[in-house]
Amino acid sequence: MKFTHLHVHSHYSLLDGLAKIEDLVTRAKELGMDSLALTDHGNLYGVIEFYKKAKAAGIKPIIGCEMYIAYEDMHQRRPNIDDKRYHLTVLAYNNQGYHNLVKLVTKAHLEGYYYKPRIDKKTLKEYSEGLIALAGCFSGEVAHAVKNKKNDIAERLIAEYQDVFGRENFYLEIQPHFNFPDQMEINARMAELSKKTGAKLIATNDIHYVSPDDSEAQDILVSVQTGTKIDDENRLTMKNANLSMRSPEEMLALFPDTPEAISNTQEIADKVNINIPLGSWVFPDIKIPKGTTFDSELERLTYEGIAKRGLEKTPEIESRIQYELDIIKDKGFAPYFLTVADLLAFSHNQGILTNVRGSVAGSLVTYLIRITNINPILFKLPFERFLNPERPSAPDIDMDFADNRRDEVIQYAKDTYGEDKVAQIGTFGTMMARAAVRDVARALGYPYGVGDRIAKLIPFGSQGFPMTIAEALKITPELKELYDRDTDTHTIIDRAQKLEGCVRHISIHAAGVVIAPKPLSEYVPLQLDPKGDKKIITQYDMYSVEDIGLLKFDFLGIRNLAILEDAVRLVKYFRKIEVDIEKIPMDDKKTFELLTRGETIGLFQLNGSGMTHYLKELKPTTIHDINAMVALYRPGPIESIPTYIERKHNPRLVQFFDPRMKDILSESYGVVTYQDDVMLIAIRLAGYSWLEADKLRKAMGKKIPAEMAAQKQKLIDGFMKNGMGPQKAEGLWRLIEPFAAYGFNKAHAASYGMVAYQTAYMKANYPGEYMTAVLTADSGDTEKIAEIIAECMRMGIPVLPPDINESFAKFTLIREDDPGNDKIRFGLETVKNVGVPIVEAIIVSRKKNGKKFSSLTDFVERVQHKDLNKKSLESLIKCGALDEFGERGLLLGNIDTILEYARENQKNVSQGQTSLFSLSPEINVSSIKMKPKPAATKKERLAWEKELLGLYVSEHPLEEYKEKLQNKVIPMVDLKNQPKNRLLSVGGLVSSMKKIMTKTGSPMLFVTIEDLTGKIEALVFPRMLEKNPTIWQEDKVLIVRGKLSDSERDNSLKLLCEEVSEVL
Repeated sequence: MKFTHLHVHSHYSLLDGLAKIEDLVTRAKELGMDSLALTDHGNLYGVIEFYKKAKAAGIKPIIGCEMYIAYEDMHQRRPNIDDKRYHLTVLAYNNQGYHNLVKLVTKAHLEGYYYKPRIDKKTLKEYSEGLIALAGCFSGEVAHAVKNKKNDIAERLIAEYQDVFGRENFYLEIQPHFNFPDQMEINARMAELSKKTGAKLIATNDIHYVSPDDSEAQDILVSVQTGTKIDDENRLTMKNANLSMRSPEEMLALFPDTPEAISNTQEIADKVNINIPLGSWVFPDIKIPKGTTFDSELERLTYEGIAKRGLEKTPEIESRIQYELDIIKDKGFAPYFLTVADLLAFSHNQGILTNVRGSVAGSLVTYLIRITNINPILFKLPFERFLNPERPSAPDIDMDFADNRRDEVIQYAKDTYGEDKVAQIGTFGTMMARAAVRDVARALGYPYGVGDRIAKLIPFGSQGFPMTIAEALKITPELKELYDRDTDTHTIIDRAQKLEGCVRHISIHAAGVVIAPKPLSEYVPLQLDPKGDKKIITQYDMYSVEDIGLLKFDFLGIRNLAILEDAVRLVKYFRKIEVDIEKIPMDDKKTFELLTRGETIGLFQLNGSGMTHYLKELKPTTIHDINAMVALYRPGPIESIPTYIERKHNPRLVQFFDPRMKDILSESYGVVTYQDDVMLIAIRLAGYSWLEADKLRKAMGKKIPAEMAAQKQKLIDGFMKNGMGPQKAEGLWRLIEPFAAYGFNKAHAASYGMVAYQTAYMKANYPGEYMTAVLTADSGDTEKIAEIIAECMRMGIPVLPPDINESFAKFTLIREDDPGNDKIRFGLETVKNVGVPIVEAIIVSRKKNGKKFSSLTDFVERVQHKDLNKKSLESLIKCGALDEFGERGLLLGNIDTILEYARENQKNVSQGQTSLFSLSPEINVSSIKMKPKPAATKKERLAWEKELLGLYVSEHPLEEYKEKLQNKVIPMVDLKNQPKNRLLSVGGLVSSMKKIMTKTGSPMLFVTIEDLTGKIEALVFPRMLEKNPTIWQEDKVLIVRGKLSDSERDNSLKLLCEEVSEVL
């Protein structure tokens, strides 16, 4: 007898289901099944992955969801009433049913969410066409009535569900989980109710994992979800039930008295006929002039762009345009290009700075319609890297916006294309190796240190290549030895491997947005961002979204574009100069001199000690030098930088491995620099097509040994067929192999290089404006602020504490005459305990009255705000914002008098009287009977600044130690570029300490040490502490020697102390 599993949870039933979809499909195939359902809890996250993998395996996919049925109305949220809900297994049996299921799940999330995404029967009935429902597990509504001996209610409920779905489409579910309370009784009563009501029986196993051996791992997974340990008696657990994928024979044996419950599963499977169209594109409904087509409109805009870009209609340009347009039209992508152009046109009109990354910069069409800002002909960028006749995938245009204005562009998309047609894309976070080890150890009841010790032995993966436990065991002898020797480690790692890769949560993709021609719920299930900010996201990830034909638009917020935009605004305000950042000269002498001096702090892509070192050696003179550095300063290609620099300064050293490579590598002095170089070498020297070259690129990027070996042989064979000897062919492979995983797209490097140049240009030509913008962008990061302030001081731009008369909300540029005398003040919003409403009131008062505050009295009279209380006024005094009205110690000591005056004044004004100040002209600060108070000490002033602004501003306690530390220590800002395995010294002020007791009962310290550029936490272990127990004190200046280590908790650097000395 054939049987189909219709109640199946994958790991997309978050932290509840353990089974990966591929494993479910594989197991079903092994058991001889020809169909399988997926019914995750309240979501459709895995549907497209399941659909594709089941189809590929020859298994009919049945798409479903175990939904949560609201107690009454899904829109009600009454505490202790509407938090009750029931389970219902809903399956789609045709395309209309699939679309209705998508809409139901969307409504459950967007309208019915209350602890869980809920739906009610009224809404179910509205969207019931094409759907089958199973009454659910023991948490189903019918089962609940049965458990409570309410047979009449059970019969009524069955009738209600039969009315919702149709009499033939509602089944009573029985399950073989006989260890669950009441399960046998529920099954017996369901059989009776089936006979009485005509609702057919269906047998399901509530699958949460593939094999019975996975039971413990799934139990641990539930403990991770609930934050409990597996030995907690009162926790949620399913360990007593077999929730694996049982064979048809097992299921039949478990229900000998109701064989129809087995055969009915196949009845449902046979009824299912769903076809989800994949691979055909759906474009936004972009408006174009009447009488035109998308193709003709794109062509018109392209030719208009020639003159707008200041170009001439040469044969070369016209030929390139027609070549590109023919490919774009042939592939039907004109609407996509027009939509991107529309979004960027809005941004340009609103003054929002943009940049477009990736291979799209190789398109002349996109340059002419103002999608990109780089002329691909000047930069020799190939269009085929972006789009070619052989490439099956859609074009990918990554749009960057100033990060503080990105949401404006998304809102424009919603306003233009429809609020219900635009959403951000969801993305799934999975349990990575280290986290899985720690989670498992905690759930099994081990102390934190046990799991932490094992996790620390697992190396970090590289970008795009996460480390797995299996790989770590292969490459880390210490971990393998511990695994083989220690029983606890063996247990933890074995369990963790089963949890590794399970989906842990859904969140918003950093950039991805979808825009559809019809409401999105026609295509994809939606939900709210779990963070609670009311943003709507797709339940399908970027891959599934593209599978169903929705093109992904990348809207990425970039901090450096916000910096440029702010700097341009400041230049216009202070210098009355309009800087068009897209039209700045590309041969600016000041810019290249700044880079040659290595003044790279605050620049995009070019900062950091390693990059700065190479720039000083390179002495760049063209934008191509910058692009090359952006591309080469990566693992692998970085080894070519010295050769690049040497050949730039000595052209006689330029050589080409093969004369045919000269046209490809002439700009980079014969050095293989970009991914495109590798692809063009394969095309021109090995006879590859663009499609084959793209496969080579992808294989090299994945670093899969078998793929790499196959590509190596194919490439070498191609070289030899095209006239190269075997030894030379092998040598050329070795030349390009370092680009295996880290080679940079040339168009991408050109896009990033352009922004890098723009930031360098603004810093070189408008230093005050630029550094003010950098400080504002980094205002939430005190370590970065410290680094930028140090750079400002080096540039001769003082950074001063806030001032009640000069500061605005953000960092404020102060220019009294010459730009050479610029200074920057902290913004008022940077002061702790001073909220936005007070800051706005201060600024509004200054603007409204057209004058500064003349005295403290004037200030408290004009700024009458409920939030100007003792705490906020005290903070303004302590940080120095009121220094011009009196010494800080004096003002602080009389704060109650000042506040009393403010209250009396406010009372008089509210009663219609004039202010106390105007009534008594002789009253000023001193006449408010200010009592003499001791002046604040320098130490107090600096401590207050640190407390309220996050760092020392007017002066740093380390200033007097500068010479003593010079050349003896590495600045904190440069530590991230230092190796982890060698001793180094840092020097600075002890700003905080924390003592803990180790497991052996010995004390150790966590000591924060800071210098003028940043800070680091030093770990002082018991042995080290015993040697120097009294040297570790706050405010002492120390030189600490030790080795760097990565923190496991926050991925920050730590210093493992081995020596310490005091600087006197």
